[in-house]
Amino acid sequence: LVAALSVGLGFGWQEIFANLVSGIIILFERPLQVGDTVTINNVSGKVSRIQMRATTIMDWDHKEHIVPNKTFITNQLVNWTLSDTTTRVVIPISIAYGSNAELAYQLILDVARSTPLVLEDPPPSVNFMGIKDAGLEFSIMVFVRELGHRLQVTHNLNLKLEKMLRENNFELPCIQRDVPVST
Repeated sequence: LVAALSVGLGFGWQEIFANLVSGIIILFERPLQVGDTVTINNVSGKVSRIQMRATTIMDWDHKEHIVPNKTFITNQLVNWTLSDTTTRVVIPISIAYGSNAELAYQLILDVARSTPLVLEDPPPSVNFMGIKDAGLEFSIMVFVRELGHRLQVTHNLNLKLEKMLRENNFELPCIQRDVPVST
């Protein structure tokens, strides 16, 4: 019984010690700081507190996640704001077969360039990804200065793209599905 208790306590102390050492590493190396926006283990949010044993992340729903410091050292961490807050937004768009791909490319690029909060440097780009099952597929890539601008730029781009497609009589692809009916 004493041996089993000793083994259990040993494993418990091992985790506590690993989190304390990881906390010291975080405090000295500073791979994340209070106020940084991070993603770890499918949790995204702002770092609100760093302590010796655990770090608190406030997600977008204002829920606080207590993450053991060992997780930041042993798992993959994305720090969206460590050295540069500029990020890329990628928006796919498809148009119907038979559309003028060159005209669509130019109009989509014009929309990307004229959207507020989209950076001029690096410049927006549009790539014709190919002829896919659903139609002619394009990919729009723009950069924004702040992480908080991503959602607003996506919204504005989608609104302007829909208007451009409607005004220029571009059709969206219509996916046809065969549904077998048994009698």
